[in-house]
Amino acid sequence: MNAQTQKFQIDGPVGRIECALDLPDTGTPPRGIALVAHPHPLFGGTMDNKVAQTLARTLVQLGYTTYRSNFRGVGETAGTHDNGIGEQDDLLAVIAHMRAQPGQADVPLVLAGFSFGTFVLSHVAKRYREAGGAIERMVFVGTAASRWEVAPVPENTLVVHGELDDTVPILSVFEWARPQEMPVVVIPGAEHFLHRKLHILKRIIVDAWR
Repeated sequence: MNAQTQKFQIDGPVGRIECALDLPDTGTPPRGIALVAHPHPLFGGTMDNKVAQTLARTLVQLGYTTYRSNFRGVGETAGTHDNGIGEQDDLLAVIAHMRAQPGQADVPLVLAGFSFGTFVLSHVAKRYREAGGAIERMVFVGTAASRWEVAPVPENTLVVHGELDDTVPILSVFEWARPQEMPVVVIPGAEHFLHRKLHILKRIIVDAWR
């Protein structure tokens, strides 16, 4: 993502998990830690996807020590695609690694996902909270509600969707959000990958944190 991005691997449930770490500017203590989950690996999704990178870059700007990781079978991550089931275990392993780092055991945690990553993270968050963990906030972009059983999320989750998304039609996101009384921020004219609209996504997130 930038010259300061650190790439490393950790042990996961089925082998190595490739991760990337971006640090906020030094001078002030980080306000927390964040994990970004990428889109579907069978359709070219990686942790270097431009939407995932925008999420990471924005969270770094907001002061979070930000991690990304590749799902199973992507890049240097071991294993094969597991339809979002084993991927939950892998992300929980990444969060455990994050929490084990000096000064990160009790700081606020943000989870941010794009497309397939939202489906995986919704269940990761559910399991993490059921185990007693706390999540400060979640950010979902292109929520994969038309293709996957996305779990309900905390009421302060920021949900952003493109008006013209033909990968995940916006009506399916409304249907997922409606029972939760969850607002959806719509970017007019945007398709699934938010081509030429990523600056708007960044602005929406920054504004939501004010």
